[in-house]
Amino acid sequence: MNKENILEVKDLHVDIHMTEGLLTAVRGVNFEMKRGETLGLVGESGCGKSLTCKAILGINDRKCVPSGQILFDSEGLGKVDLLSLDQKGKEIRSIRGKEISMIFQEPMVAFSPMYTIGNQINEATKLHITKDKQKSKEISMDVMRKVGIANVEKRYNQYPHEFSGGMLQRALIAMALVCNPKMLIADEPTTALDVTIQAQILELINEIKEKRHLSVIFITHNLGVVANMADRIAVMYAGKIVEYGKSEEIFYEPAHPYTWALLSSMPDLETSERLESIPGTPPNMIYPPKGDAFAPRNVYALDIDFELEPPLFEITPTHSAATWLLHPNAPKVEMPKVIKARIERMRKERG
Repeated sequence: MNKENILEVKDLHVDIHMTEGLLTAVRGVNFEMKRGETLGLVGESGCGKSLTCKAILGINDRKCVPSGQILFDSEGLGKVDLLSLDQKGKEIRSIRGKEISMIFQEPMVAFSPMYTIGNQINEATKLHITKDKQKSKEISMDVMRKVGIANVEKRYNQYPHEFSGGMLQRALIAMALVCNPKMLIADEPTTALDVTIQAQILELINEIKEKRHLSVIFITHNLGVVANMADRIAVMYAGKIVEYGKSEEIFYEPAHPYTWALLSSMPDLETSERLESIPGTPPNMIYPPKGDAFAPRNVYALDIDFELEPPLFEITPTHSAATWLLHPNAPKVEMPKVIKARIERMRKERG
């Protein structure tokens, strides 16, 4: 394991046993995380983003069977393969919530309506930090203040239904940060929020990351959300990473037609052109298609795409993409003009 890496995911598969058959929802995912960096995990709903990250914490449904390696540099256990641990044992529970924590997708359902917000944040504090009730409460309230929750003394004793969506999201972030983890997984944390609150939450996560030198995995279906957050981006489709690189490489030099499609579907205030949609629907992975899973939706697909799945072709030492268009013998295909124009505008905006 590289000394700079806090996490290495190697050949991760997640199989789900369905009544219709075996569904391989995650198919050979590989990536690494460095200390203090943000990785954007991007793709359409159902591509395997959340299953990949829940496999790190060992919190997928019992029907999900992971395989491969997830190497984590733990303070208590050293370098350990998380998949080799008993998923209900003390070792994984000493990491889950304390060293790696997660902000879940829907704050409205992430909290139990039966208990106060303070009580639920306090659970992790008492489990991992102190059994002293007063100290535990003080730590929890301090974190609530740091994430921007006003009038904490009152809010601490309120129930989830008494919080707005934005405040609930802040409380969920407080719950994830209360044990001062080394790594934070944010699973679509702004999906249910309006644009103004969304911007505040993204700014808050960025601030906390910088102050605490956190490593962050940010899961989203919207490339625009991670534009100013991610150091590197992994684009997922049908359970595989189809493009991987530094943020500027993905935004300024995208190589996979699926990444082109995601960029073309991003809102752009500088043009009156209608938003593009990606034709077709994602494949049913119980009956995976032959060749490249994206081929039926890819207007640039070659004959070989319908026969053989492409490997990851290296573009630079930090940038790779799984498309036959990068093969030396492939015909030259120009990036769509719409995407080129959008890239130029992004370059100007970022200076």
